[in-house]
Amino acid sequence: MNTPIKSTPQIAAALAAGALMLAPLGADRGPGNNPHLEICLANESRFTTATFSEGLTAYLTGWQDPENLVDLLNFLSPDVTTGRRFEFKRAENAQALLSEADDVRAIGSPFKRIEMTGDTVLGKTLNKGLTMRIDHDQVATNIPNWENRYVAYLRQRCLRNEVRRAFGLIDASVTNVAKVWNIVGTAVDPDGDLLAMLKLCADNSGIRPNRLLFSTDAWDLRRQSYQTLGTLAAGYSARLSTADLAGVVRVKDVRVVEARYQSSATAKSLLSTALRVYAYYEEPMVMIDDPSNMKRFVSPCDDGSMQRVFIERGAKYTDITVESYSVIVATHTLGMRSITASSS
Repeated sequence: MNTPIKSTPQIAAALAAGALMLAPLGADRGPGNNPHLEICLANESRFTTATFSEGLTAYLTGWQDPENLVDLLNFLSPDVTTGRRFEFKRAENAQALLSEADDVRAIGSPFKRIEMTGDTVLGKTLNKGLTMRIDHDQVATNIPNWENRYVAYLRQRCLRNEVRRAFGLIDASVTNVAKVWNIVGTAVDPDGDLLAMLKLCADNSGIRPNRLLFSTDAWDLRRQSYQTLGTLAAGYSARLSTADLAGVVRVKDVRVVEARYQSSATAKSLLSTALRVYAYYEEPMVMIDDPSNMKRFVSPCDDGSMQRVFIERGAKYTDITVESYSVIVATHTLGMRSITASSS
């Protein structure tokens, strides 16, 4: 019959008699797999194994965000997958414009080797996530997959936090100017202002921005400014879609930010700065050292997923955690500009 060990002398005696083993530090045989009378130290891998939810992580991987925050985040700062610690060359505007006349290979010789130049920057992705405690007296936990809606809510909230970080960074990085897009009949030309801004960006960095991002109120003010002019040409400009405007000002894509967040107890604010239009450059196939203005470095979790879910079940409540690893960086700030519009 096994006798419970309750004191340090008993542990020492059991060790001396060979009746007790101390598992090596970090040993982890999975839940319930430790031999009788073996002392094991709790560690991170044991906690992860005990609480990681493979099913909910798979659900989250296939989940579609109803607000399209993932799309907005990638428009602002495209993902680059890295390890948790990484380094990159801060992009130089001249680097993307270099050209060679000696790229012809002689027989038996290698091609000319080129290297990325620029300041080397060290970085690391940050562990981000949120936990929500659900009391069993407040939800019907007997319904299958009841946890799904809380996992989706947590992920959407994490994404909204990331978008706010991205806008905070772009606001801190751009050169901003104020423009009056009057809506009382004064002759104005918002699209002319956009073209002038894009030219200044190209003159500054050597690369013309390929993206314009409007706050929804800036987009509405642009349209109203043209409508009040009362000419056929202004009426045509007022009716342009975002795709049409992209063709007019010669950028790859134009987007309008509609998403909001709870900024106070009674107010909901746009995720972007009000009445602002941003111009910046992003590579279509972003890599760690390209001249894109902003990037979001992301790292896979230990199981290889880009985000994962943990479940800790208590007698009367369940804790649900959603986590991921990322950091948003302005890797190249030359050529980033914005307009803050007003009606007077």
